[in-house]
Amino acid sequence: MSAAATVTTEGRKPRRFNLEKIGWLFMRFSGVLLIVLIFGHLFINLMVGKGIHAIDFAFVAGKYATPFWQWWDVLMLWLALIHGANGMRTIVNDYVTRPGVRKVLVWALGLAAALLILLGTLVVFTFDPCNGVLESGAMWQTCQAAK
Repeated sequence: MSAAATVTTEGRKPRRFNLEKIGWLFMRFSGVLLIVLIFGHLFINLMVGKGIHAIDFAFVAGKYATPFWQWWDVLMLWLALIHGANGMRTIVNDYVTRPGVRKVLVWALGLAAALLILLGTLVVFTFDPCNGVLESGAMWQTCQAAK
């Protein structure tokens, strides 16, 4: 028997959860879900109807008029940003050797992701196609009819 086989773990406290394992699992599940969300997004935007020629301001306004597409895009935004930030965190942990620099970079990644998630969510849920339309604008008639 080798010396490594006789080592016991009596002195260790069992962890309740492993943050790295949760991050690893999140990357796998979010990656699969992102594939579905992104290809669904591309299919609806590029293949259905007139394809890319139909994408304009009115197309986006029509999509964001329904909660389904708002939540679809918000879920895609959240998962993509958290997935990307977690991947960048892993790279920082692997290659940055100084603990102080690593901590600053990980915090900066977290803050950037949180800010982008907040701003993106606000844009999706507060989008109003008639906000700021002037009487001389092309959307005036449409917005007046909607009131």
